[in-house]
Amino acid sequence: MKKILVLTLFVAALSGCSSMQNTSGSDVVSLTGNLQKMGITTYQYGTHTINSGGKPYALKSSSLNLDTYLDKQVSLKGTKVSGYPVEGGPELIEVSEVIVK
Repeated sequence: MKKILVLTLFVAALSGCSSMQNTSGSDVVSLTGNLQKMGITTYQYGTHTINSGGKPYALKSSSLNLDTYLDKQVSLKGTKVSGYPVEGGPELIEVSEVIVK
């Protein structure tokens, strides 16, 4: 009985670890558009926005000051933040690189 309990706990721990996803590279996005400051929205995440390919995206960055690129045509690279979109809002992108066009 003790062996079954240990085996069950081992399988549970192993299955919990396998459900963790490696997102490096799989959710990398490149967007091009006019970078704007976030206004009043129905969703409450992100600091800036960009429309790329006719689709809006919410942006944030822990490494760049996105205000530097306000109202400029840019190309940016970043990663999708898991858990978004929320309540009909746009996808949230963690921006890692911005190039002014």
